[in-house]
Amino acid sequence: MGSLNPTLLRGISLLRLRLHHQRLSFGFAAAAPSRRACCTQSIRASAAAEESSSSSAEKSTVLRVKEGPKYPRWEDPDYCKWKDKEGEILRDVEPIVMLAKEILHSDRYMDGERLSAEDEKIVKERLLAYHPHSDDKIGCGIDSIMVRCVDRHPQFKQSRCLFVIRTNGAWIDFSYQKCLRAYIRDKYPTHAERFIREHFKRGSG
Repeated sequence: MGSLNPTLLRGISLLRLRLHHQRLSFGFAAAAPSRRACCTQSIRASAAAEESSSSSAEKSTVLRVKEGPKYPRWEDPDYCKWKDKEGEILRDVEPIVMLAKEILHSDRYMDGERLSAEDEKIVKERLLAYHPHSDDKIGCGIDSIMVRCVDRHPQFKQSRCLFVIRTNGAWIDFSYQKCLRAYIRDKYPTHAERFIREHFKRGSG
């Protein structure tokens, strides 16, 4: 094989050098946008994260400001006074309430049975005496107090109730809760309505 022309060899060398430079330039040109794109995406992601974090912080701050106390503020002197008085009223009326419920809702007395002398005395003194219409209930006088089902009431059929048996043989029912309400209003006028509102069912007398 004959030797190549020196001029041709120089031309081939120059051509290879140019191709090499073109490859390098294309490589940088292609890589540059990629790095810029990555950088841009990174900046956008960082900004989004910061915005999200800021938004979450703002929301949590707003919630903390708007959220009120979940429990009554015991440092409020008016509230403390009310709770003290509420406890006093509860301690006062609890014994008679428990007795009335036991008389009416347990097997302590059969339907139509008269109360014992001890129970009758407590019911007359602690309940009936405070009924808003006690004089009308007593009428000509009390012979005894009886437990009986109320079968004539349109809403409370078969419910047991206390009855006054008068000296003339007539008898009439009375609500022990009406008696309690009147007692509380008489003894605790300042706090009675709030206590009744919070501790008595509506329509219970």
